[in-house]
This record gives sequence, C-alpha cells and structure tokens, in this order.
Amino acid sequence: MGRKFFVGGNWKMNGNKSEIDKIVAFLKTGPLDPNVEVVVGVPSIYLTYAKSILPANVDISAQNTYKVPSGAFTGEISPAMLVDNGVPWVILGHSERRNVFGETDELVADKVAHALDAGVKVIACIGEKLEEREAGKTEEVVFRQTKAIACKIKSWDNVVLAYEPVWAIGTGKTATPQQAQEVHDKLREWFSKNVTPAVAETLRIIYGGSVTAGNAKDLAKEKDIDGFLVGGASLKPDFVQIVNAKQ
Repeated sequence: MGRKFFVGGNWKMNGNKSEIDKIVAFLKTGPLDPNVEVVVGVPSIYLTYAKSILPANVDISAQNTYKVPSGAFTGEISPAMLVDNGVPWVILGHSERRNVFGETDELVADKVAHALDAGVKVIACIGEKLEEREAGKTEEVVFRQTKAIACKIKSWDNVVLAYEPVWAIGTGKTATPQQAQEVHDKLREWFSKNVTPAVAETLRIIYGGSVTAGNAKDLAKEKDIDGFLVGGASLKPDFVQIVNAKQ
C-alpha cells in the first residue's frame, strides 16, 4: 500500500463565522481529489462550528492541546476535550508554538504522546530556522526534534510528520522541491535506523513552508513528499488546487 497523500490547512489565528462559511463553500464546491486525506486546523473556539458545516470529505483538527487531560491550566484545551467534541486531529510542535511561545522539544514530545494516548491523531511539526540551515545544522535540528518525539511514543501509526523549514513559513520563500526532498529522504533514513524500516516506509512526511497553488505540483512529484501543511493559502480557494496537486 502506498502512503495516502495528506493535505492539512492550518488556519492559525484567522477567521470568523462568516469567513469560515466562505472557506467551507469552496471546499464543498471543490472538487477535491478523493485519493487525498484533507484536514483543516481550526481555532479552538470555532472547532465545533466548523465541524458542523464541513463536508464529509474534510476532517477537522485543533491547532494545539496540552499534555494532561484536565487541571489548572488557564487558556489550554486537552485531547480529552477534542475527543468529547468529535475532533480527531491536533497540530503539535508548530514552529510558532516553539519559537513564539517557547515550547521545548520535550514539551512537544509530551504533548504528542498524551494526545496519541487519548485517541487523537497528531500532525507533528519539525523544522530548522534560517541561521540553523545556513550553519549546516538542518539534519541535526530535525533529527533532535524527531528523536524527542520518538522517545516518548509507542507507535507512529496515528502520526503525520510535517517538515516545515521555519525560514520558509509565511516568508514567501520556499525550499526547492530538491531541498525539501533531500530532508524528507534523510528523515526516512533516520527512521529506518532509529525506529524501524517499516515506519520509515509507511510514515507520511508532509512539507510546509509557503506552499502555493503555483509550486504544489512540483513539490508533490518528489517521492518522499507525502503532502502539505498549508498556512495562509488554506484560507483561499487556491487551496483546492493544492489538494489536487497529484492529479
């Protein structure tokens, strides 16, 4: 079985009900490639609203959860709350969580492990900053971030790994298909040596970082790029073209 292409749309801190209605309208109009798994990451306050109107071929994801089921953690939501509301996915370890809100590799790993244990599937994000890439530390950084997660979880079955070079997020810069493929290939090699060859073969590794309707087709041709995690472009009708990049 080949790896099913996966496209996530991370809405970040954007949208209101009327804007969500417009996004849902273009998703319903599509048409969306039936061979692609499509998931949208919605601000927590709109999760249940979006879930109630999204078409059946688009799943829903939270953008963050904490590492315990409940407690005195003002402003946080837990995987248990997602389960209670029928939300099957969460995005964890996004570069903005790491670099704006100071989440460490260990905290991200704890959150991934807890979400999986609670029955929530995870889009786990990794990626290097510009200065790390320029210093030749890309592999060192992404392997470190991945290892932290690997040490805490029992199975990769319900994880999609998103490689997002931080220097290419929201900057208009995109890793070339060759640059992205090279990192994805090295990650598979790492999984083969440090987890199992079976996980290396089956884990979906998706790319995020200024993906657009214009560059998605070329990125999708690379053998180890199994989809995308899309930011701003997921708020616009062009998202449909990105979903359909393999066609």
